[in-house]
Amino acid sequence: MLKLTRLNRLGLALLLITMLVWLSVSSAGQTTIANAALPKRVIATYAVTKNGQPFANVREQFTVTDNQYRVESVTKGIGVYALFGERVLTSEGVVTSLGLKPSRFELRQGDNPRKALLAEFDWEKYNLRMTVKGKLKEAKLEAGAQDLASFAYQFMYLPQPLKNSVTLSLTTGKKLNQYQYNIQTEAEIIETAGVQYKTLHLVPAEQGDETKELWLAADYHFIPVRILLVDENGQKLEQTLTELQME
Repeated sequence: MLKLTRLNRLGLALLLITMLVWLSVSSAGQTTIANAALPKRVIATYAVTKNGQPFANVREQFTVTDNQYRVESVTKGIGVYALFGERVLTSEGVVTSLGLKPSRFELRQGDNPRKALLAEFDWEKYNLRMTVKGKLKEAKLEAGAQDLASFAYQFMYLPQPLKNSVTLSLTTGKKLNQYQYNIQTEAEIIETAGVQYKTLHLVPAEQGDETKELWLAADYHFIPVRILLVDENGQKLEQTLTELQME
């Protein structure tokens, strides 16, 4: 039987450590390469209807600079809905090997300070601080948690291909909830503004008082093409992509 001397055991240990480090660096390098292939700037424009009638237009811009990201989403109402003022969502944070990691989310509705929302992500303590009408609420964060502005751009960072189901931990600025979606096996074609998109259809795993369905562009880094929201009163808001730019 081969006996390992103390020197041989030390050499074997060093070899194993070297291999583990190499595998870690290699994995990180592959993630970096994969992320480098993703767009650094996305501009998406959407038309929104309420119960089938024109309601608003949305313009979003997602940018990545080094390892920092920023999302700004501006909604402008149509007709009488314009009286409510612009709804502006912003999300800022870092891009990691697991995707977007928000640090701050803010919602502003016109000039009304009472409708402003602020969510601050403390990842060291895994604590979410939400300021609603001047009052502080807290919730426990889970890895991968997103906000209303960032979640739409997190899909491009998820392990590919997307299949079976996906779970989102999402804050609206008022609360933090988990949403589980089943991914339909058959791709659906959606034509909008003269462009055909092959989409993955995500449907809620459980039906509640409020439901949200998403259609993600399979050939465009899973940017949402359509979002359908049905609230507890049966009101339907549908957001449809009308223009998409990627760099």
